[in-house]
Amino acid sequence: MGWLMSRMYDRCLEGAERAGLREWRRALLARARGEVLELGAGTGGNLALYPASVTRLVFSEPDRHMREVLRRKLAARPDVQVLDAPAEALPLPAQSFDTVVATLVLCSVKDPERVLSEIHRVLRPGGRFLFLEHIGAPAGTWTRRAQGALEPVWKRIAGNCHLTRQPGPLLEAAGFRVSPCTEERLPGSGTLTGRSIRGVAHLPLVEARPGSS
Repeated sequence: MGWLMSRMYDRCLEGAERAGLREWRRALLARARGEVLELGAGTGGNLALYPASVTRLVFSEPDRHMREVLRRKLAARPDVQVLDAPAEALPLPAQSFDTVVATLVLCSVKDPERVLSEIHRVLRPGGRFLFLEHIGAPAGTWTRRAQGALEPVWKRIAGNCHLTRQPGPLLEAAGFRVSPCTEERLPGSGTLTGRSIRGVAHLPLVEARPGSS
């Protein structure tokens, strides 16, 4: 994302956080348990919100400027591990986490399908993926047309953020059972990033075999 974005990121979200985004994060992360991996941890905005039920915390952040800010915040938390890795290629063994977290991340990854495949791989059976994302407006609406027209420029100035992505169908295609899932206006957001979804995607305890019912 670059040096400037890493220094401005927290400030850019201040209004949304005060308007309710922080409470959304807190309620979502209350569902985290056991060994937890957070993807695209950025500057560590979720750090203080994890509950005592978390026994191990690993942050993955591919941007070196974001990691610099993150590591300063973690100076008093030597127990938290920070990985330099993209979400599409995690240097982690299979079935090694109980919970994976991503908040406002799937919009900016290069390959969301690959990311969800990696989440599926590193989660233990019965594990959960906690997500909070802004999503594209419904097809055919004026807002969706505006998002599509502005997206090429938006990606350049906002760290590869896509305005039109719809992660919901991708979660089901990746083998997750999504429940609960809430669609609501993102607090403090403008028209282009107003719609959002948040919820829990569960990995089955036992994988369904082809042809099974």
